Amino acid sequence: MEEINYKFEDKIDDINEAIEKKRKKWELDALASVDYDDVKQIIMTHIHKKWYLWDQSRPIKPWLYRLVSNQFKNILRNYYGNYARPCLRCKYNSGGDLCLKTPSGSQCGECPLYRDWENCKKRAYDIKLPVTIENHQYEIYTKQDNYIDLDEATRKLSLEMENRLSKKQFIAFRMLFIENNSEEEVAKFLGYKTNEKKRTAGYKQIKNLRKIFQEKAAQILKDIDIC
Repeated sequence: MEEINYKFEDKIDDINEAIEKKRKKWELDALASVDYDDVKQIIMTHIHKKWYLWDQSRPIKPWLYRLVSNQFKNILRNYYGNYARPCLRCKYNSGGDLCLKTPSGSQCGECPLYRDWENCKKRAYDIKLPVTIENHQYEIYTKQDNYIDLDEATRKLSLEMENRLSKKQFIAFRMLFIENNSEEEVAKFLGYKTNEKKRTAGYKQIKNLRKIFQEKAAQILKDIDIC
């Protein structure tokens, strides 16, 4: 009997079925950047890479289910486990936010492991933690809009700088920060030179101009709201 060598595409229906059976186990539906379709693609790619490991003399479904289940666990661990607070795996964890080791009895910075997690990983964990929009509408709709129109802010700053700088200074400002010319190009255009060896032309002049620009810009930000 001739041996059949199945390709990945030949078993796509079985692959989709194995992944779909795990859909209800997925716990990141609220994370827009990693929804189920993203997870499905990650797992299908993994199966494709591991296809050579399937012993085709055996049924494919048990092998697929095991592979899919392990990948779900790996993805969940990567998105949560690596950032979760250490209390979840600690022998002193007495449930909820309680701790048998800290003086206050709470899971907090009194524990050095918790303190390290709070300083290094808590922010990443909070970002990855899934929440439903329905239960957090207040936070969403009362969140301050931090959008800044950079083009408009740049225009306002440029106008103020033009009013507060000399003509030559403003030309240098515009060339450096609006037109994104190099310092060498600005120095050449303005006719700056240097007598120092191993120094680019206009090194000192450009350095002094940058200091002036910084001071003027800082004062403008204090005087008016350009955002």
